[in-house]
Amino acid sequence: MRIAKKFSGEVVSADSRQVYKGLDIGSGKITKKEMQGIPHHLLDVASLKSVFTALKYQKLAKSAVRKIIQNKKLPIICGGTGFYIDAFLYDWKLPEIPAQRKLRNGLDKKPKEELFSMLASLDPQRAKNIDRHNKVRLVRALEIVMISGAPVPLFKSGKNSQYSFVKIGIKIEPDKLKSRIKKRLLKRLRVGLVKEVENLHRSGLSWKRLDDFGLEYRYVSRYIRRMINYKEMVETVERESFRYAKRQMTWFKRDKNTIWVDPPTDEAGSLKSAFSTVRDFLSP
Repeated sequence: MRIAKKFSGEVVSADSRQVYKGLDIGSGKITKKEMQGIPHHLLDVASLKSVFTALKYQKLAKSAVRKIIQNKKLPIICGGTGFYIDAFLYDWKLPEIPAQRKLRNGLDKKPKEELFSMLASLDPQRAKNIDRHNKVRLVRALEIVMISGAPVPLFKSGKNSQYSFVKIGIKIEPDKLKSRIKKRLLKRLRVGLVKEVENLHRSGLSWKRLDDFGLEYRYVSRYIRRMINYKEMVETVERESFRYAKRQMTWFKRDKNTIWVDPPTDEAGSLKSAFSTVRDFLSP
Protein backbone atom coordinates (compact mmCIF):
# COMPACT_ATOMS: atom_id res chain seq x y z
CA MET A 1 0.00 0.00 0.00
CA ARG A 2 2.83 2.40 0.83
CA ILE A 3 4.56 1.79 -2.50
CA ALA A 4 1.23 2.17 -4.35
CA LYS A 5 0.53 5.47 -2.61
CA LYS A 6 4.02 6.83 -3.21
CA PHE A 7 4.15 5.92 -6.91
CA SER A 8 0.47 6.25 -7.91
CA GLY A 9 -0.07 2.53 -8.24
CA GLU A 10 -2.90 0.03 -8.42
CA VAL A 11 -2.58 -3.55 -7.19
CA VAL A 12 -3.19 -6.70 -9.23
CA SER A 13 -3.49 -9.72 -6.96
CA ALA A 14 -1.59 -12.86 -7.98
CA ASP A 15 -3.03 -15.31 -5.48
CA SER A 16 -4.64 -18.55 -6.63
CA ARG A 17 -7.16 -18.61 -3.75
CA GLN A 18 -8.01 -14.92 -3.46
CA VAL A 19 -9.56 -15.04 -6.94
CA TYR A 20 -12.47 -16.98 -5.39
CA LYS A 21 -15.50 -15.27 -3.88
CA GLY A 22 -15.90 -16.32 -0.26
CA LEU A 23 -12.35 -17.41 0.50
CA ASP A 24 -11.59 -14.39 2.65
CA ILE A 25 -10.09 -15.05 6.08
CA GLY A 26 -8.32 -18.31 5.17
CA SER A 27 -6.69 -16.83 2.08
CA GLY A 28 -5.67 -13.62 3.83
CA LYS A 29 -7.65 -11.50 1.39
CA ILE A 30 -7.09 -7.79 1.94
CA THR A 31 -10.03 -5.90 3.47
CA LYS A 32 -11.51 -2.65 2.16
CA LYS A 33 -10.04 -0.83 5.15
CA GLU A 34 -6.57 -2.28 4.50
CA MET A 35 -6.76 -1.19 0.84
CA GLN A 36 -6.67 2.46 2.02
CA GLY A 37 -8.44 3.56 -1.15
CA ILE A 38 -5.96 1.85 -3.50
CA PRO A 39 -7.81 -0.02 -6.31
CA HIS A 40 -7.27 -3.79 -6.29
CA HIS A 41 -7.84 -6.14 -9.22
CA LEU A 42 -8.44 -9.91 -9.61
CA LEU A 43 -9.99 -10.44 -6.20
CA ASP A 44 -13.36 -12.28 -6.10
CA VAL A 45 -13.44 -13.00 -9.85
CA ALA A 46 -14.30 -16.72 -9.71
CA SER A 47 -17.09 -18.88 -8.34
CA LEU A 48 -16.13 -21.38 -5.66
CA LYS A 49 -17.64 -24.18 -7.74
CA SER A 50 -15.62 -23.36 -10.87
CA VAL A 51 -12.01 -24.30 -11.59
CA PHE A 52 -9.82 -21.24 -12.06
CA THR A 53 -6.74 -21.89 -14.24
CA ALA A 54 -3.44 -20.13 -14.85
CA LEU A 55 -4.63 -19.44 -18.39
CA LYS A 56 -7.68 -17.57 -17.02
CA TYR A 57 -5.42 -15.62 -14.70
CA GLN A 58 -3.06 -14.74 -17.52
CA LYS A 59 -5.88 -13.33 -19.65
CA LEU A 60 -7.47 -11.36 -16.79
CA ALA A 61 -4.10 -9.98 -15.62
CA LYS A 62 -3.27 -8.74 -19.12
CA SER A 63 -6.62 -6.97 -19.30
CA ALA A 64 -6.25 -5.42 -15.82
CA VAL A 65 -2.72 -4.18 -16.47
CA ARG A 66 -3.72 -2.72 -19.83
CA LYS A 67 -6.49 -0.68 -18.15
CA ILE A 68 -4.20 0.49 -15.33
CA ILE A 69 -1.58 1.69 -17.81
CA GLN A 70 -4.24 3.44 -19.91
CA ASN A 71 -5.23 5.32 -16.74
CA LYS A 72 -1.58 6.35 -16.35
CA LYS A 73 -1.19 4.42 -13.11
CA LEU A 74 1.55 1.99 -12.07
CA PRO A 75 0.52 -1.71 -12.06
CA ILE A 76 1.82 -3.55 -8.99
CA ILE A 77 1.50 -7.34 -9.24
CA CYS A 78 1.41 -8.67 -5.69
CA GLY A 79 1.14 -12.19 -4.42
CA GLY A 80 2.51 -15.60 -3.76
CA THR A 81 1.45 -17.76 -6.71
CA GLY A 82 4.69 -17.72 -8.64
CA PHE A 83 3.31 -19.70 -11.57
CA TYR A 84 0.60 -17.08 -12.13
CA ILE A 85 3.09 -14.20 -11.91
CA ASP A 86 5.56 -15.71 -14.37
CA ALA A 87 2.85 -16.93 -16.76
CA PHE A 88 1.73 -13.29 -16.99
CA LEU A 89 5.13 -11.58 -17.07
CA TYR A 90 6.75 -13.92 -19.56
CA ASP A 91 3.63 -14.65 -21.61
CA TRP A 92 3.95 -18.42 -21.31
CA LYS A 93 2.04 -20.45 -23.86
CA LEU A 94 -0.32 -22.38 -21.62
CA PRO A 95 -2.24 -25.45 -22.80
CA GLU A 96 -5.73 -24.45 -23.93
CA ILE A 97 -7.24 -27.86 -23.25
CA PRO A 98 -10.83 -27.41 -22.09
CA ALA A 99 -12.26 -29.39 -19.20
CA GLN A 100 -13.06 -32.97 -20.21
CA ARG A 101 -16.11 -33.69 -18.08
CA LYS A 102 -16.25 -37.45 -18.64
CA LEU A 103 -12.53 -37.93 -17.99
CA ARG A 104 -12.58 -35.51 -15.06
CA ASN A 105 -15.53 -37.28 -13.42
CA GLY A 106 -13.71 -40.59 -13.69
CA LEU A 107 -10.48 -39.23 -12.26
CA ASP A 108 -12.38 -37.42 -9.52
CA LYS A 109 -13.56 -40.75 -8.12
CA LYS A 110 -10.01 -41.94 -7.51
CA PRO A 111 -8.13 -41.18 -4.27
CA LYS A 112 -5.42 -38.53 -4.35
CA GLU A 113 -2.69 -41.12 -3.78
CA GLU A 114 -3.70 -43.01 -6.92
CA LEU A 115 -3.91 -39.80 -8.96
CA PHE A 116 -0.42 -38.80 -7.87
CA SER A 117 0.91 -42.25 -8.73
CA MET A 118 -0.66 -41.99 -12.20
CA LEU A 119 0.89 -38.57 -12.74
CA ALA A 120 4.30 -39.74 -11.53
CA SER A 121 4.13 -42.51 -14.12
CA LEU A 122 2.86 -40.36 -17.02
CA ASP A 123 4.71 -37.12 -16.26
CA PRO A 124 7.45 -37.52 -13.59
CA GLN A 125 8.65 -33.93 -14.00
CA ARG A 126 5.25 -32.39 -13.22
CA ALA A 127 4.83 -34.80 -10.30
CA LYS A 128 7.99 -33.39 -8.73
CA ASN A 129 6.58 -29.90 -8.20
CA ILE A 130 2.84 -30.45 -7.77
CA ASP A 131 0.99 -30.38 -4.45
CA ARG A 132 0.21 -34.09 -4.14
CA HIS A 133 -2.66 -33.27 -1.76
CA ASN A 134 -4.42 -30.90 -4.19
CA LYS A 135 -6.86 -33.07 -6.09
CA VAL A 136 -7.98 -30.29 -8.43
CA ARG A 137 -4.43 -29.72 -9.68
CA LEU A 138 -3.71 -33.45 -9.92
CA VAL A 139 -6.83 -33.99 -12.03
CA ARG A 140 -6.01 -31.00 -14.25
CA ALA A 141 -2.42 -32.17 -14.80
CA LEU A 142 -3.62 -35.67 -15.73
CA GLU A 143 -6.28 -34.16 -17.99
CA ILE A 144 -3.62 -32.24 -19.94
CA VAL A 145 -1.29 -35.25 -20.21
CA MET A 146 -3.98 -37.73 -21.19
CA ILE A 147 -5.69 -35.51 -23.78
CA SER A 148 -2.55 -34.00 -25.34
CA GLY A 149 -0.51 -37.18 -25.14
CA ALA A 150 2.42 -35.09 -23.94
CA PRO A 151 3.78 -33.95 -20.56
CA VAL A 152 2.50 -30.75 -19.00
CA PRO A 153 4.68 -28.04 -20.63
CA LEU A 154 7.67 -26.93 -18.59
CA PHE A 155 8.48 -23.26 -18.34
CA LYS A 156 11.65 -21.42 -17.49
CA SER A 157 11.66 -17.88 -16.24
CA GLY A 158 13.57 -15.66 -18.62
CA LYS A 159 13.94 -12.04 -19.63
CA ASN A 160 11.66 -12.20 -22.64
CA SER A 161 8.65 -10.11 -21.72
CA GLN A 162 6.48 -7.54 -23.42
CA TYR A 163 6.68 -5.52 -20.22
CA SER A 164 9.40 -3.46 -18.65
CA PHE A 165 9.26 -4.46 -14.99
CA VAL A 166 11.11 -4.72 -11.72
CA LYS A 167 10.59 -7.80 -9.56
CA ILE A 168 11.03 -7.30 -5.81
CA GLY A 169 11.22 -10.07 -3.23
CA ILE A 170 11.35 -9.68 0.55
CA LYS A 171 14.12 -11.52 2.40
CA ILE A 172 13.13 -13.13 5.67
CA GLU A 173 14.92 -15.58 7.95
CA PRO A 174 13.26 -19.03 8.35
CA ASP A 175 12.76 -18.60 12.12
CA LYS A 176 11.03 -15.24 11.62
CA LEU A 177 8.95 -16.73 8.83
CA LYS A 178 7.78 -19.57 11.08
CA SER A 179 6.90 -17.07 13.80
CA ARG A 180 4.90 -14.91 11.37
CA ILE A 181 3.04 -17.92 9.98
CA LYS A 182 2.00 -18.92 13.50
CA LYS A 183 0.97 -15.36 14.40
CA ARG A 184 -1.01 -15.04 11.16
CA LEU A 185 -2.85 -18.35 11.72
CA LEU A 186 -3.79 -17.48 15.30
CA LYS A 187 -5.13 -14.12 14.11
CA ARG A 188 -7.22 -15.78 11.39
CA LEU A 189 -8.66 -18.21 13.93
CA ARG A 190 -9.39 -15.33 16.30
CA VAL A 191 -11.32 -13.33 13.68
CA GLY A 192 -13.50 -16.23 12.57
CA LEU A 193 -11.73 -18.71 10.28
CA VAL A 194 -13.62 -21.72 11.65
CA LYS A 195 -16.93 -19.90 11.21
CA GLU A 196 -15.99 -18.99 7.63
CA VAL A 197 -15.36 -22.65 6.75
CA GLU A 198 -18.60 -23.72 8.46
CA ASN A 199 -20.54 -21.10 6.50
CA LEU A 200 -18.94 -22.14 3.22
CA HIS A 201 -20.03 -25.73 3.78
CA ARG A 202 -23.48 -24.65 4.92
CA SER A 203 -23.87 -22.61 1.71
CA GLY A 204 -23.38 -25.74 -0.38
CA LEU A 205 -19.62 -26.19 -0.75
CA SER A 206 -18.69 -29.84 -0.28
CA TRP A 207 -16.07 -31.01 2.20
CA LYS A 208 -14.16 -32.40 -0.78
CA ARG A 209 -14.08 -29.00 -2.46
CA LEU A 210 -12.93 -27.32 0.75
CA ASP A 211 -10.17 -29.92 0.99
CA ASP A 212 -9.06 -28.96 -2.53
CA PHE A 213 -8.45 -25.35 -1.43
CA GLY A 214 -5.64 -26.58 0.81
CA LEU A 215 -3.94 -25.35 3.96
CA GLU A 216 -6.42 -23.60 6.30
CA TYR A 217 -9.51 -24.77 4.44
CA ARG A 218 -8.35 -28.39 4.29
CA TYR A 219 -7.45 -28.78 7.94
CA VAL A 220 -10.10 -26.55 9.49
CA SER A 221 -12.73 -28.57 7.61
CA ARG A 222 -11.20 -31.75 9.03
CA TYR A 223 -11.32 -30.22 12.51
CA ILE A 224 -15.00 -29.34 12.03
CA ARG A 225 -15.67 -32.95 11.00
CA ARG A 226 -13.79 -34.12 14.14
CA MET A 227 -11.18 -35.95 12.09
CA ILE A 228 -8.47 -34.06 14.02
CA ASN A 229 -8.52 -32.05 17.23
CA TYR A 230 -7.87 -28.31 17.58
CA LYS A 231 -4.20 -28.69 18.54
CA GLU A 232 -3.55 -31.03 15.61
CA MET A 233 -5.27 -28.59 13.25
CA VAL A 234 -3.12 -25.64 14.37
CA GLU A 235 0.14 -27.61 14.27
CA THR A 236 -0.62 -29.12 10.87
CA VAL A 237 -1.57 -25.80 9.25
CA GLU A 238 1.58 -24.20 10.67
CA ARG A 239 3.78 -27.01 9.37
CA GLU A 240 2.18 -27.22 5.92
CA SER A 241 2.17 -23.42 5.53
CA PHE A 242 5.89 -23.29 6.23
CA ARG A 243 6.53 -26.07 3.71
CA TYR A 244 4.49 -24.17 1.15
CA ALA A 245 6.40 -20.97 1.89
CA LYS A 246 9.68 -22.80 1.26
CA ARG A 247 8.39 -24.03 -2.09
CA GLN A 248 7.38 -20.47 -2.94
CA MET A 249 10.86 -19.21 -2.06
CA THR A 250 12.49 -21.91 -4.20
CA TRP A 251 10.33 -20.80 -7.13
CA PHE A 252 11.10 -17.09 -6.77
CA LYS A 253 14.83 -17.62 -6.27
CA ARG A 254 15.07 -19.35 -9.64
CA ASP A 255 14.29 -16.07 -11.37
CA LYS A 256 17.50 -14.04 -11.49
CA ASN A 257 15.44 -10.92 -12.28
CA THR A 258 14.29 -10.77 -8.65
CA ILE A 259 15.81 -8.01 -6.51
CA TRP A 260 15.82 -9.03 -2.85
CA VAL A 261 15.26 -6.37 -0.19
CA ASP A 262 15.20 -6.44 3.58
CA PRO A 263 11.77 -6.27 5.22
CA PRO A 264 10.82 -3.25 7.32
CA THR A 265 11.20 -3.94 11.03
CA ASP A 266 7.47 -3.28 11.53
CA GLU A 267 4.52 -1.81 9.64
CA ALA A 268 5.88 1.70 10.12
CA GLY A 269 9.48 0.65 9.42
CA SER A 270 11.69 1.85 6.60
CA LEU A 271 10.98 0.76 3.03
CA LYS A 272 13.98 2.70 1.74
CA SER A 273 15.44 -0.16 -0.31
CA ALA A 274 12.10 -0.99 -1.92
CA PHE A 275 11.32 2.68 -2.60
CA SER A 276 14.74 3.33 -4.13
CA THR A 277 14.45 0.20 -6.30
CA VAL A 278 11.09 1.36 -7.70
CA ARG A 279 12.28 4.96 -8.09
CA ASP A 280 15.37 3.87 -10.04
CA PHE A 281 13.21 1.66 -12.25
CA LEU A 282 10.79 4.50 -13.05
CA SER A 283 13.50 7.10 -13.66
CA PRO A 284 13.98 8.04 -17.34
